[in-house]
Amino acid sequence: MALPRWVFMGLGLLLLLLNIVPERAYGSSRGAVSAVQIPPVGLCASSVIVHGYKCQEFEVKTEDGYVLSMQRIPEGRVGGIGGKDKKPVLLQHGVLVDGMTWLLNSPEQSLAFILADNGFDVWIANGRGTRYSLGHATLQSTDAKYWNWSWDELALYDLPATIDFVYGQTGQKVDYVGHSMGTLVALASFSQGNMVDKLRSAALLSPVAYLSHMTTVIGVLAAQAFVGEITTLIGVAEFNPHGPLVANFLKTLCLAPGVDCYNLLTALTGRNCCLNESIVETLLKNEPQSTATKNMVHLAQTVRDGILSKFDYANPNINLEHYGQAKPPVYNLSNIPNNLPLFVSYGGQDSLADVRDVETLLDSLKFHDGDKLQVQFVKDYAHADFIMGVTAKDIVYNTMLAFFKRQL
Repeated sequence: MALPRWVFMGLGLLLLLLNIVPERAYGSSRGAVSAVQIPPVGLCASSVIVHGYKCQEFEVKTEDGYVLSMQRIPEGRVGGIGGKDKKPVLLQHGVLVDGMTWLLNSPEQSLAFILADNGFDVWIANGRGTRYSLGHATLQSTDAKYWNWSWDELALYDLPATIDFVYGQTGQKVDYVGHSMGTLVALASFSQGNMVDKLRSAALLSPVAYLSHMTTVIGVLAAQAFVGEITTLIGVAEFNPHGPLVANFLKTLCLAPGVDCYNLLTALTGRNCCLNESIVETLLKNEPQSTATKNMVHLAQTVRDGILSKFDYANPNINLEHYGQAKPPVYNLSNIPNNLPLFVSYGGQDSLADVRDVETLLDSLKFHDGDKLQVQFVKDYAHADFIMGVTAKDIVYNTMLAFFKRQL
């Protein structure tokens, strides 16, 4: 029996933690970039130009050879707002989704369009392994080696490559917005000093640096399954939510007591207050997408261990080979520069970014400069409300915009 599509949607939402003059630019984030004119493709054609916005497609190569798709919305529908030196802002999605995350609602409700209409130069990232970012210098996405990565590599390679590229294209420091795993990757990367000199500020929506208090039953079961089956799961390099192996995995989870696969939206993310049915339908048409099985295992380790550390190979000798020590190194979030402006917004109904885990994150930032850390708590919001909620503009985005505009 085929799985109900709510199961696939639920998996995507579960690990959201854990987004006219068309041109495409080719090049490394570290080197010169050449641009050629091409027909509009990808998210520009399907989701941006149709709403009356200009959009450009770019490709960025990471230092480990992955080719990432990026979209640029250089101005709003009324182009003059913001002047010539518009502030660049980079949007980073979570796991099992892509840059469509930021374009699901109407232009009046979607963050990417709201930022553009408020005078920002908007850049949308698409992580490795998603439908528009399947390229590599030497590997095919059908090769097992292509999928040999976790969010460690996203923090070490993908995020620095995209920030560096935007900085190089605009000549300005970048404002960053991450949701769910997009916050995890950012915090890990910033804690190691990556690109912080090229950032103006960062906004973290539903931050998931710590996950030990996650309250979703199916999320806990999934995490336990991934950690418990680490050796066999690593043999399946690509975690494809639409493939038979993952479908069987989901069927097993759906049989567990207390798991309702026909109501996964609430079961996984908490009681989202402010989604409408059309948004759910749009999401179902586009997500979830593939990621690396190794990435899923690493996320599960984060749930299990309650700390933010590099991938654990579950063998002291292998860890020693990779890290020079028997246990994987811990990301020390207190190393994030105290003067880096941070905006943190989290919800009281979020089953993934639980309030207690966010408080642990905030405690690690307790020495942050007082005027550089702004925290917003939205009592009625759950995980998906921050990117798909019809009230997000009034409740979250306007506050975030004001925060960005105060930064020099």
